[in-house]
Amino acid sequence: MNAARALYSLITWCAQPLLRRKLRRRAVAEPGYGYAVGERFGRYPAPIDSLMPHSSTDPLGRFVWVHAVSLGETRAAAILLAELREQLPGMRLLLTHGTATGRAEGEKLLQAGDVQVWQPWDTPGAVSRFLRKFRPAIGILMETEVWPNLVAGCQQRGIPLVLANARFNENSLRKAQRVATLARPAYGGLAAVWAQTEEDATRLRAIGAPVRGVFGNLKFDVVPDAAQHARGQAWRRLSLKPVVMLASSREGEEALWLENFKQNKALALTGKALAAINSEASTVQWLMVPRHPQRFDEVHQLLQHAGLTVSRRSTWAAGPDSADVWLGDSLGEMALYYGLADVALLGGSFAPLGGQNLIEAAACGCPVVLGPHTFNFAEAAELACGAGAAQRVQNIGDAMARAVQLAQDADAQQAASERAAQFAQAHRGAAHATVAAILAMVHPTLPPAR
Repeated sequence: MNAARALYSLITWCAQPLLRRKLRRRAVAEPGYGYAVGERFGRYPAPIDSLMPHSSTDPLGRFVWVHAVSLGETRAAAILLAELREQLPGMRLLLTHGTATGRAEGEKLLQAGDVQVWQPWDTPGAVSRFLRKFRPAIGILMETEVWPNLVAGCQQRGIPLVLANARFNENSLRKAQRVATLARPAYGGLAAVWAQTEEDATRLRAIGAPVRGVFGNLKFDVVPDAAQHARGQAWRRLSLKPVVMLASSREGEEALWLENFKQNKALALTGKALAAINSEASTVQWLMVPRHPQRFDEVHQLLQHAGLTVSRRSTWAAGPDSADVWLGDSLGEMALYYGLADVALLGGSFAPLGGQNLIEAAACGCPVVLGPHTFNFAEAAELACGAGAAQRVQNIGDAMARAVQLAQDADAQQAASERAAQFAQAHRGAAHATVAAILAMVHPTLPPAR
């Protein structure tokens, strides 16, 4: 262990009481953080024998371990897992997460014999207990998660640890370079890295990562839930107005939206009522879907305090109720929301947060208006704009005006919707390429299932 990792290990060990306190606090709003806390420190109640795969049914005889830290990574993992299960029938999955939303979404991916636990806190002890317990055939980290002791522990045990669907922006590179004595061995200790873009690959190589391929973004291979999408479209047909959505909004963006909504010169807010019969804003139905579920109530209160009426998805039976703003307060229903919307404003791009994923919107045929901050998905954003599936503006006020204009022009909206769907279809294929690379690494003699 080099000096940098030794110091890092001491810090992470000393931080364990702080982590426990943070989990207790977060569990007040999100009870999932209070579940199975011991797993985060490598403590598991079940005996090892009850968890180990049986070689008679599993093609590898050991777990395939996938780590998806949060919601977005778990959705990407779902695409990869569908392809993995097709190529490795009978595979047993070990699925780990870092957030409560990721774990809740991950539960939907489990099959008989699979195991789901928390990611071990990155101390040598917790990592060692985790790896001894499950002894995976391979570890697949999704997108960004690289932990020094986890990498070192896998190296010591001969477990190939790979980074799939990898993205690495300029900010991440600068941070890694500031702690290069720790980061370079961690990235360099990976068995393989498969990047989303050439730009990601260049930055990853600069920090010592063994980039073995550039396969594109797994999320282009998403297949929207057909039943959800159909329901959203059916509800859209019941609306008397075009629907414009603020999709996956992040903290502060709803307030920016509200400020611009109230400042519209044709909009008059008087106490509890809206006098906006002939205003531009009144000619569309607004739908707001916050990114994080713990903020649903907060956003509801923000809108109500501004004098707006709100209808929440959790109260809908036959469809949305009449209200100034519809609030999407459910998880795992983005296909429904994109089916319901004529145009979407991309959350995370109007504050300096890097933007959210626009690919699912495109796959649902929903055109997108982007703000200036899309560094987390820079290439996808540029490609979408170039293909006419998205438009970029400089602030949320311009985005609202552009989205309203597009939603009101039926012909232009239909053309943009078709371009969005074509854009998504044209960039598929990352899942197949990634799974082929995984199989070549863990079982080079295993013939493909198809």
